[in-house]
Amino acid sequence: MVGFGMTPLINVNSRQLLRGIIPVAIVIALLRVYFIKKPDKWLVPLPLINHQNIHSNLNCTAVVLGDPGSLKKAQWLAQNRDYRRKVKLTDEYYINATQDCGNFRLTRGYATQAFHEEMDFPLAYSIVAHHKVENFERLLRAIYVPQNVYCVHVDTKANATVAAAIANIASCFPNVFMVSQPVKVVYAGWTRVQADLNCMSDLLNVSTEWKYFINLCGQDFPMKTNLEMVRDLKALEGANSIHFNPIIKSQKWKVETTWAPVNGHIQSTGKAKGPAPFDLSVLKGSAYIVACRGYIHSVLTDSRIHELMEWCKGVYSPDEILWATSQQMPGVPGSMSATSHVYHANSIARLVLWIGQSKCHGHFVREVCVFAVADLPWILSHHHLFANKFDVESDSVAVFCLEEYLREKRLAEIESDGK
Repeated sequence: MVGFGMTPLINVNSRQLLRGIIPVAIVIALLRVYFIKKPDKWLVPLPLINHQNIHSNLNCTAVVLGDPGSLKKAQWLAQNRDYRRKVKLTDEYYINATQDCGNFRLTRGYATQAFHEEMDFPLAYSIVAHHKVENFERLLRAIYVPQNVYCVHVDTKANATVAAAIANIASCFPNVFMVSQPVKVVYAGWTRVQADLNCMSDLLNVSTEWKYFINLCGQDFPMKTNLEMVRDLKALEGANSIHFNPIIKSQKWKVETTWAPVNGHIQSTGKAKGPAPFDLSVLKGSAYIVACRGYIHSVLTDSRIHELMEWCKGVYSPDEILWATSQQMPGVPGSMSATSHVYHANSIARLVLWIGQSKCHGHFVREVCVFAVADLPWILSHHHLFANKFDVESDSVAVFCLEEYLREKRLAEIESDGK
């Protein structure tokens, strides 16, 4: 393991010191040493507030394995009003807690170390959010390691407390920053792509080291540890992992007429749209991608991709068209033309449960399942890096058990590394 700014550890009995009258600063310093000495407390964190009594009857290991009795208890807890009230963290909490960044990082349990293998393969993230601060912060905490870089985009129309809380959280980390040019995002419109493009540009400018780019929204959550992700990305051997399919007849309306934002919503202009440039076959994929650094550089500099962008600005959900269709262009780094052994069916970027695919134990928003704790066995049977979507307001237990699952995997990685 490699430390970041760690001082030599000393043998201190913190309980004895706490019984005495000592300055608060010394207590905090000793607690910091205490947490560093116990990696299970900071590599994959526990909630700030001690919820051990609340979770004493919750067996997350059995939950993710699909044990019926454990799932039943977890489902009951997730819907218990008293539990939901006790564990909820408000926007105001984050605004106040981040006034002391050192204490915030410590008490929220952000990672301060990484393996050499991870250090040599840093990642770049774009996170687009517009609400649900606790969702965002728990996502950030789950994926945070000091060598990665994180660009955060908050919709300019977001609530003021949301924007302030997320900006405060970002300000507490040297490798997390707010995008330099935020935009007003319109659902299914070009500005959703522009938000990621602005983060891509910033990420290329702030670091020359990162190897792969992953774009997220605030309601994603990881299914793997950072070390597992690094190994999966190394296995791509420079290829992108971008889901794509030929656009089917029932969805051609998205690209056959021109669409434009009207009063905050995307609407058809009724005007016929011409074919894509360069005789490209229009492909439909996911808004979420895993892409090598070279591809991101090409997106920002390749005139052919820029011409495709101009065409995509008039389609419905251009984020589902641009990334997929650009993969056909010869010479684009990581594209399917350059790495034909990588197929869309093996895309690792995102697991999404669409209506009609499988049973959703939560509820649907825009035909996408918002997962509940009972969905965890199904989620973890897949190979993806992230799953979408989660909502701590409707089922905080689902996120808690995923946190516990990742924590146990991280501890196993540490134990294996020490042998």
